[in-house]
Amino acid sequence: MADNIARVFADAIAADPARPLLTWYDDATGERTEISGATAANWVAKTANLLVDEVAVTEGDLVAVLLPPHWQTAAVLLGCWSARLSVLPRPGPVEVLFAAVDRVTEADAWPAGERYALALDPFARPLRQVPPGFADYVSEVRVHGDHFTPYPDGGPDDAALLARAADRADQLGLGPGDRVLVDAAAHPDPVDWLLAPLTVAASVVLCGNLDPARLAARTETEKTTHTLT
Repeated sequence: MADNIARVFADAIAADPARPLLTWYDDATGERTEISGATAANWVAKTANLLVDEVAVTEGDLVAVLLPPHWQTAAVLLGCWSARLSVLPRPGPVEVLFAAVDRVTEADAWPAGERYALALDPFARPLRQVPPGFADYVSEVRVHGDHFTPYPDGGPDDAALLARAADRADQLGLGPGDRVLVDAAAHPDPVDWLLAPLTVAASVVLCGNLDPARLAARTETEKTTHTLT
């Protein structure tokens, strides 16, 4: 198993960058956003370039990601891992913090050099009102480059995360071309909803506020092969 998340991501989308990689639903709002591998790569590269060029992170620096499962969260996480950062799982000092706007009050437990807020808008529109002490992730990341060359070696957490992801993909019986529907609330661990599918070049239908009454129809419409609820 490769020990570089950025390269695993690049390999997963290489065969067909236009293929849907992550389809996001929110049954509370009715939104649906489909992200291709190429679009995801664009956001990931911009995030990594923001971290490396603007924040000037170095390998192993700590980052906090206070975000729920979401397509923008995938971009943030993959961007952080591309920059060889380590995502801190519990409160503590970090170089960079990313937080959903409804979680910015938690930021005091994560002293950070730079702090970015995300509205998680379905069309990636900027925040109308930026919380004090934060920068708007969407506005800041858009000005950065669309390409980022992965480092030869992965970050400090890559090997362990990818080993867990490979085991999880095996447990779920995932393989290349599969399409897995995931209940975001029930499976917030990115190993489940992001890394396990990536390790086998599968795609994801990620559902927030999943309405069980819509599950059968969505499975048919999205042509999913596996369900994780």
